[in-house]
Amino acid sequence: MTDVLNVRGVTKSYGGHPALKGVELKVKPGSCFGLLGPNGAGKSTLMKLLTGIIDADQGVIELFGLNIRKELPAIHRLIGYVPQDITLYEKLSGRQNLTFFGQMHGIRGSELKKRIAHVLEAVGLTERAGDEIASYSGGMKRRINIAAALLHQPKLVIMDEPTVGIDPQSRNHIFEMIRKLQREGVTILYSTHYMEEVEALCDEVAIIDHGQIVSQGGLRELLELHAVKAVYAEAAGVSEPPVVEGVVRATQEGSGWVLECDHPLKVMSELSAQWADDGVIVKALELMQPTLDSVFLKLTGTTLRD
Repeated sequence: MTDVLNVRGVTKSYGGHPALKGVELKVKPGSCFGLLGPNGAGKSTLMKLLTGIIDADQGVIELFGLNIRKELPAIHRLIGYVPQDITLYEKLSGRQNLTFFGQMHGIRGSELKKRIAHVLEAVGLTERAGDEIASYSGGMKRRINIAAALLHQPKLVIMDEPTVGIDPQSRNHIFEMIRKLQREGVTILYSTHYMEEVEALCDEVAIIDHGQIVSQGGLRELLELHAVKAVYAEAAGVSEPPVVEGVVRATQEGSGWVLECDHPLKVMSELSAQWADDGVIVKALELMQPTLDSVFLKLTGTTLRD
């Protein structure tokens, strides 16, 4: 089965500053693929390369087996792009914006009206379609932006941080749209720095940092490979970190301690026996659930990004 996306050895620099360094990436048909990275990691540059907005310095990009350098018009018919910045005409209505974008794709007449009605219903904006974009909330603008990307019925939808600055209701609606598109066989490439969004939506994940893919795979696979194993322990009167063989690091969290270790069940068993012998009243002793957040910080570090 042909990959929807195949990126091999892609590099891109701006003024001598490397934004992407030999990126390798594959996306399977029908998946929701998360591209996760801190600000400035190269996510938006990669999105623009995949849509042909800018050209790579080196490397190969293929979508649906088509080379982006040679067959960009054919690729544009197959992909929809939701940019990070809102790309709408504020003085036009939602319907007028969609009419313009539909005509840009060569859709006309009754077919265009039918598709506009369909995407307006999909994004929950049928009742506001005649209002100026300037009157829309941030979440509504995001949703109509997505509607514009769906008019030509793409097989791949590329979303660059589509939920930035929106209300929870709009975010939830976008999530449901994505799940519905995926059920219909559409592939989603979802770029974000929100870990919880990737956990909620994505089958596979690639983490990008400093212009390179630092890890890629299924969500469970990444958690098993990179997540920190730990035990949370809390007991009455215990103000110092418990001393248990196998604990790599102990970090205070609230009234208890997070004990990082390679064998958490063994640590729990030994600490339980130790506290029982000492007559300590245990308040909490539990395995900590591995999170994508811990994987992300482990792979990209904790240094603040601009």
